[in-house]
Amino acid sequence: MTAGRERDPATQIQAPTREARGCSLAEIVLVEPEIPNNTGSIARTCVGFGLGLQLVHPLGFDIDEKACRRAGLDYWPRVSLTEHTDLGAYTPAMLDAPDFWLFSAKAERTLYDTRIGLGDHLVFGRESVGLPDALLDAHPERCVTIPMVAGERSLNVSNAAGIVAAHAVRGAIENGVVRVDKNGRLERHF
Repeated sequence: MTAGRERDPATQIQAPTREARGCSLAEIVLVEPEIPNNTGSIARTCVGFGLGLQLVHPLGFDIDEKACRRAGLDYWPRVSLTEHTDLGAYTPAMLDAPDFWLFSAKAERTLYDTRIGLGDHLVFGRESVGLPDALLDAHPERCVTIPMVAGERSLNVSNAAGIVAAHAVRGAIENGVVRVDKNGRLERHF
């Protein structure tokens, strides 16, 4: 695994290196998603923010062209999509990412104590059970939660991914990696 990048504590995102140019701002990774509507919503968020989407099989639904057309996912062809046959096939990509963050309601470190960098993998688990305990236990320093009020167990995965994506974009804007143009649209500087 590539060691975590050294980052200035005052920044949210590292300025891009020559190798990082052309990559996505970050990658949303869904491990064995079960609900097609959640994945569709996350895919639309990825398109809107310029993020990549990685899906780790098995999926609880079809994403072939016919299924996407029937569901009215007119944006699906614009999704920067990578698929992995299973978690074992995805793990090398995760370990090769600049950094990776495992989102879990069980984590103690919050999103707001985390610096999301260019090309980082933002990993979410199945709607019914989250990420596998073995994965979380193997990387406790990478486990992150979105703070909520006491007594609530979790957020819907599409809402959680949207919050995390917006946090990543805000950090990128603050650090000049992304700019908002006069029409309120994002412009990438990498």
